[in-house]
Formats: sequence, C-alpha cells, structure tokens
Amino acid sequence: MTSSPNILILHTDQQSLWSVSAYNPAGPVQTPHIDRLAGEGVKFEQFFTNSAVCTPSRGCFLTGRYPHAHGAFTNNVPLNPDEKTFASVLSAHGYHCGYIGKWHLDGPRRPGWVNPLRCFGFTDNHYMFNRGHWKTMFEVKGIEDPCVGFEIGDEQSYTTDWLTNKGIDFIRNHRQDRPFCLMISYPDPHGPYSVRPPYDTMYSPEDMEIPATFGERNGPSWVRQQQERNLAHDNPEERLKRHRAAYCGEVKLIDDNIGRILAFLEEQEILDDTIVIFTTDHGDYLGEHSLYGKNAMYHSVYHIPLLIRYPRRLPAGTKVNDIVTTVDFHATLLELVGLPPSPRHQGSSALPAMVSGAEAPSSPQTAWLHHPTHRLAGLIDNTYLFAVSAGGEMLLFDRIKDPLETNNLVHQSQYQPFIQDCLRRLYRHHSDVSSPAAAWLDDILQSQ
Repeated sequence: MTSSPNILILHTDQQSLWSVSAYNPAGPVQTPHIDRLAGEGVKFEQFFTNSAVCTPSRGCFLTGRYPHAHGAFTNNVPLNPDEKTFASVLSAHGYHCGYIGKWHLDGPRRPGWVNPLRCFGFTDNHYMFNRGHWKTMFEVKGIEDPCVGFEIGDEQSYTTDWLTNKGIDFIRNHRQDRPFCLMISYPDPHGPYSVRPPYDTMYSPEDMEIPATFGERNGPSWVRQQQERNLAHDNPEERLKRHRAAYCGEVKLIDDNIGRILAFLEEQEILDDTIVIFTTDHGDYLGEHSLYGKNAMYHSVYHIPLLIRYPRRLPAGTKVNDIVTTVDFHATLLELVGLPPSPRHQGSSALPAMVSGAEAPSSPQTAWLHHPTHRLAGLIDNTYLFAVSAGGEMLLFDRIKDPLETNNLVHQSQYQPFIQDCLRRLYRHHSDVSSPAAAWLDDILQSQ
C-alpha cells in the first residue's frame, strides 16, 4: 500500500443533471450507486462545464485551460501537443495512469485507437479510443487492431459493461507499490439513444414527461433552425419520449456498472484509499427548448454533476455551493493529492470549499462559457445567465425567478445597465485569458 491515494474518475458523456437522483430525487431514474458518492463524499451543487461541446469540455477538464488555450476548441480538433494534463503531473510523481474509453481529443473524425504518443500522461492507454458511440466491443486475437465494435451487445460486450470489465482488470492488476489514477470514460448516455436488454424496456416511453419548453420556436438565431428541424419530425413528442426512455435505460446501466466497480474496490479493501469521482462533459437538452444534444447557451447543458468521495480527507455529506467549473478540476484534484498544478492552468482549486463545507458561496462567483466555434460567449453567476453572439444577439435569464429560461430580459430597460456590466465582465475575462473572443466583444461594447 502506498501513502498516496489512488484515483478513479468515472466520466460519462452528455449526462444531464436531472438524470442523477442525488440531484433530482423525484426524477424518472434512480441512481443509488452514483448517489452513494454524494452521501459519503462531496456534492457540488453548482458545477458547470466551460464549454458544452465534447472535445473542448474534456480538454478543459484535463488541462485546467480554456478551449482556445488548450487548442481543442471544437470537436475533432486535437489538444496542443505540449499540453500538460493532470495525468502528466501525476505520472511525473509516480502514479500509474490509465485511460479506458472515449477520448475524443486526438483530432480528425475517425473511430480509431489513440496514438500512444498522444495520451498526455495516461501511459496505460490500450483501451483508449478517439471517438465513437458503439454499442458493442470485444477483443479479436491475431489482427492489428485489438478491439472491434458492432451493434448491439450483451452484458459482456455492451460498451458500458465491457469498459467496466477492463477497468476492474486494470485495478486488479495494478502494482501495489504504486498509486494508480484510472479514468473510465463511458460514451453513454450520448446518442444514439439505445441500450441493451433488459435496460431497453426498463423505462416506458409513455411514462416520460415532455419538457415544458418543448415546442418553443423563438430561440436565438443560432438555434432556431435546429428547433424547427426537431419539431418537423412526424410525431415529435412520441419520438422524444422514446429517446428519453432509452436515455434513462443507458443511465441506469451506467449506475449499475458503477456499483460493480465500488463493490470490487470494497472487496480489494481499497475503497477508502481511493478518491472516487463521478462527472460528465455536458448535458443533453433532450427536448428542452425544442433542442437535442448540446451547444446553444441554455444553462441545463452547462450545469453538470460532480461528486467526489474520499473519506480520508473529505467529510461525508458535504455540499459545495460555490460555482466551480471544469477548468478548476485540474488544480482541485492535484491539490487534493498534495501536488502542484501545471504552471499554465487557468482555473482555481475548489479544495478549500470542499474541506470547509460552507453552506453559502464564499464570494460572488462566475462560470465563464466559451463557444469559439459559434462565436458565442456567456457567463453564469448565482442569479443570472447572460450570453451574447458575435453578431450582437443576447440572452439574459433570471435563474432564480425563471428556471426554465423562457423570459429573455435583454429588451427590458431596467436591465440595460446590468447587460453593459455583463459585456464588460466578459470582455475583461476573455482579455485576461487571451481569448480571440475579446476582439468581437470589444466591437460590441464600442457599438453600444
């Protein structure tokens, strides 16, 4: 046994906050194993991704840097070759770092396995694949590629189960004299919305609720075409209910597999010596505002779960109410294990809030939303969400009074001074982090 804790990161893809019962006890799916991490660890009440797109969000999480800085600013664009992830730091300090599952940081739109020279500190990367949402995986002996994907698997070959098995093998075989850091990156519950039996019939489409904002057609210009396309389907509500039922099945299967991993750690008597983390890259609208997927600038795909269990240091049942974002994770994790972050990181450690367990946010805080591809920028504070496009189109919602974000306040005269303040705050932030968005934000300010 080593003096440094092991680290296990359970990372899903496109999992909305409402699908975790620790955050939504009355929701359609119960997740007792994920909830256990909240009850026995730390639950972040206001954790936000800085970018609601797979690749840039993952880059922020790993490097502690904003999309324009780490280079993977949109899907299928690689990380800068000189980036330092938390795994780079951990490996340099004796950790055995492994990665199993979807990576999505190695560039072009292809489903291949990741070049071992581009794994950024994850030295055990045999089962790291660049992208893809396969529903079956298995090993084939005697060919160059070690694994092949097909549709749709069983309890051994379905991707969620298969990756879990590989994760358990990694933990079983690790050297006892070295701490490990393992990240299992599940490609579910991202679409296509399908799952293996019996989870495919576990939730009935008839029982699925339609979001109150489904049917909206008055979104900003950057989402209006998508709204119209989604509503133009034959029986769009029936289609949505099918997708939501399958999504819940995917989430339930993930939770059951997390239960398997926690049980294995207990059998090995290393659960309490392991920092166990659960999170995702962003949510899925699944009908909210007549949208699917992510992008856009509504808060529900930015507000995501983060749970951390480590009883050696973190009190059970702690709730962090501070606003924390994906660029903060790098520094937070490394400080938790007593290591310095990469010198170029742009976030702040949330460890003080985790240890103190303060009921109220320690100070006014802001989550900065970056969307370089669509030339969008935004911020979320404890009361408002504000977003703006390079063309000058804006959104302003009161998160407290209008949680469904149906009343855009940008044209109300009493909010004009606040909107100007938001624009100035955004400009200062993007200038401070050398973001290209600072130029068009300055143009908007000058035109006001």
